[in-house]
Amino acid sequence: DDQIENLLRNADIAMYRAKALGRAGYKIFDTAMYIESTKLLQLETDLRRAVERQELRIYYQPIVSLETEKIIGFESLIRWQHPKQGLVLPTDFISVAEETGLIVPIGYWVLREACNQMHQWQQQFPQTQLTISVNLSSKQLLQSNFTEQIYLILQETKLDPSRLKLEMTESVLIENTQSATAILWQLKEIGIELHIDDFGTGYSSLSYLHRFPISTLKIDRSFIKNMDTSSSYAEIVRTIITLAHNLSIDVIAEGIETVVQLEQVKKLQCKYGQGYFFSQPATVSVASALILQQSS
Repeated sequence: DDQIENLLRNADIAMYRAKALGRAGYKIFDTAMYIESTKLLQLETDLRRAVERQELRIYYQPIVSLETEKIIGFESLIRWQHPKQGLVLPTDFISVAEETGLIVPIGYWVLREACNQMHQWQQQFPQTQLTISVNLSSKQLLQSNFTEQIYLILQETKLDPSRLKLEMTESVLIENTQSATAILWQLKEIGIELHIDDFGTGYSSLSYLHRFPISTLKIDRSFIKNMDTSSSYAEIVRTIITLAHNLSIDVIAEGIETVVQLEQVKKLQCKYGQGYFFSQPATVSVASALILQQSS
């Protein structure tokens, strides 16, 4: 390229790629890297338009009591209805949303939509005591008015705070320990429960379990998936459940897909479960039908 700004951009891309691969390395900018960076730039542009054009959707996956196998709540999961690519999963765009800061408005949009939907279900099925779980990113947690925004959304949607569960990964807590401590205790005071998502895949330090007001651990699906083929994975699941019980913390087993996996976690006295065995993430209409079926 004979344009200075393009050469600098290309060198910048190569530098970030080298950094991502670890220390004391180098990368040479090439055609493949150019194609990938162009795709990422296009994805970012499309994602900004997706927010404006209301192309984002929420799917709802049931969380089930393993004792009764009845739905006790839903986790809200974002999808992108791309005009050309069809339904895009979060694994293909959340990292871009994080890098660009778009995750903040997207996160608040998901929270508002999910709370509003749960309030509608409360009105539609008053005999149920369902809850809604929403994922938080570290960038949301760092917002100076984060607690106020949560409170305003609850007021706007008229949802009882006890029906809202906020999920975050271990890394979100550890990376933001100082700023997160006061915020999470404020949320607890409002009446919101806090869950650790993908538990077991992050940091080995467990000190945050007593530092933060955590009510539930969600065992990562990778452990559940390998329980029936590996005794070490089964032992890890057993250890997590025992630890949680000793700390008076509930446990949700993620990624239950087979009867064998269901029986294994039941045997370990895991209280709740989630996964394709019960239901795939569903549209509002399908989720409503599941609640109706259970209520009748």
